[in-house]
Amino acid sequence: MLLSPEFAVGGAAPLAEKRQVVIRSEDILLLLIAVSWLAKTAVNKELGLVLQTPLNRPIFAYAAITFLATLVGYATGTVRTAAGFFYVLKYVEYFVVFFMVVNNVRDREQAWRLARVAFVTAIIVSFIGIAQIPSGQRVSAPFEGESGEPNTFGGYLLLMMALAGGIGLETAHLRVRALCFGLVALMSAPFIFTLSRASYVGALPLVAVLAVFSSRRRLLVPLVLVALAASPLLVATAPPVVQKRVLETFKPQVDQPRVQLGRVGFDPSTSERLLGYKGAIELWLTRPILGRGVTGGFFLDAQYPRTLMETGILGLGSLFWLIWTLLRTGHSAFQSLTRPEDRGLALGFLAGTAALLGHAVGSNTFIIIRVMEPFWFFAALVIMLLRLQETGTSPTAGAPTPAVGLARRIAPAGRMVRLR
Repeated sequence: MLLSPEFAVGGAAPLAEKRQVVIRSEDILLLLIAVSWLAKTAVNKELGLVLQTPLNRPIFAYAAITFLATLVGYATGTVRTAAGFFYVLKYVEYFVVFFMVVNNVRDREQAWRLARVAFVTAIIVSFIGIAQIPSGQRVSAPFEGESGEPNTFGGYLLLMMALAGGIGLETAHLRVRALCFGLVALMSAPFIFTLSRASYVGALPLVAVLAVFSSRRRLLVPLVLVALAASPLLVATAPPVVQKRVLETFKPQVDQPRVQLGRVGFDPSTSERLLGYKGAIELWLTRPILGRGVTGGFFLDAQYPRTLMETGILGLGSLFWLIWTLLRTGHSAFQSLTRPEDRGLALGFLAGTAALLGHAVGSNTFIIIRVMEPFWFFAALVIMLLRLQETGTSPTAGAPTPAVGLARRIAPAGRMVRLR
């Protein structure tokens, strides 16, 4: 997902928000897998189109409202280009990732093989990010174009650090813990040099969730308190470029957009976002129920007001329903899973979701493909680990349970094995 090259469709001109229609290699792969699954369900009638999960209804509600709002936008003229259609298609794509995983994971070993590949990818892109630091530019993920998307990279690293941190805290194996904490340390370097203030904000709920819910919180909470007490020293010893990025938030410039709260003024970038919040609410009031459709307003790099402006109160409500179901499902998995590493993955997902909620204050987190594809990939893994533990069976008809599969492998030919 993070190592997927992209190319513009036929050198197409920008459609909206100064963006082009692009195709990425995983778009083609996802399409092939989706078609193959449809063919498989057509041949095997016992297989359902999608596996039933707690997330199905909020996913379909959110997708349907987004599509309907954009359709109404086309009909009323607020959405004027093909960009709205392509954006909605992209929003649905990461749900395809979710259903692709839940429909194909058969056992715990397979789930963890997929998770290990995802962490190897995180290691690769972290080294690519570290290699960009000497350039003095904000680091970004590979294949993000010339300007890059540091906010996107920061959101992805938040999620992966939360997952690695959760596993490292819950595992009983010192080697696994050392590997996970080493991975967190590795990802911290490019994360800091993204200079993404939205990502820095997301780090606070990440640490808070780990501190509150982890079974190792007796160790973690004192470390957090020590870090908070030492925060002035940490800021003073931070790289100058990081200090400048944080401090310039409160340094308004002459002849630039500025917002001031009391005696505190904000820099042009922060001021523009805050003014965007105000403008989005004003546009939402003109279409409060379904909004103006995707791309029917103006570009705003903040998830909540953008969702409200584009899909109205119904769209924002369905998004919150979806997020609440994710949090509830992650918490349920964390409480119910018995293996420490599985619990750690669920805890990391819970912390990662909280981190992305903070990240979304200053970024379009829940509609960014390179953040949402890994996010929904791990959401599916957490759900399947819980489902496989509860049922002890394969999630779809026709496939043997892990116990039966093992018995078939070890039973001598011609003999029957009775399972009790």
